[in-house]
Amino acid sequence: MVCLVSRSGRQMQRYNSTGGRQVVGCIPYRYKTDIDGNMSNELEVLVVSSQKGQALMFPKGGWELDESLEEAACRESLEEAGVIGIVEHELGEWSFISKRYGTYYEGHMFPLLVKEQLDIWAEKNLRTRIWMNVVEAREVCQHWWMKEALDILVDRLSPQEKNNI
Repeated sequence: MVCLVSRSGRQMQRYNSTGGRQVVGCIPYRYKTDIDGNMSNELEVLVVSSQKGQALMFPKGGWELDESLEEAACRESLEEAGVIGIVEHELGEWSFISKRYGTYYEGHMFPLLVKEQLDIWAEKNLRTRIWMNVVEAREVCQHWWMKEALDILVDRLSPQEKNNI
């Protein structure tokens, strides 16, 4: 059973020792398939639009007290992008200033190998999701720290896979 309602509110939100909000995100990815369903080595990543605009980014949101980093990453990918998959080893941790609040946030990013894409999900009516290649995603992603996470993910790939990006 998949939950079709996003968590809301900040009562369960985690903050770091300096009072900065802790957020977790994923880079959902898959390997492109041809019309016959054959998988290639060409990597595709999924970006989503922001809730209040057309800016594109990877799914992310608050890390809550009742979940691990990996659980938060899965939840955010499900809520914002409607995808389910395997959370892999953390790409890193970044400190960045929130444009909205002007305070330092702590961001964690994970790769998510997508196994299922849902037709209906919690934020379907709030966001657009778009599969694209790495070059396109790096160009459109609005957050510098997410671009760095994408670079780390690409660097983890084998040389053969990198040649197809």
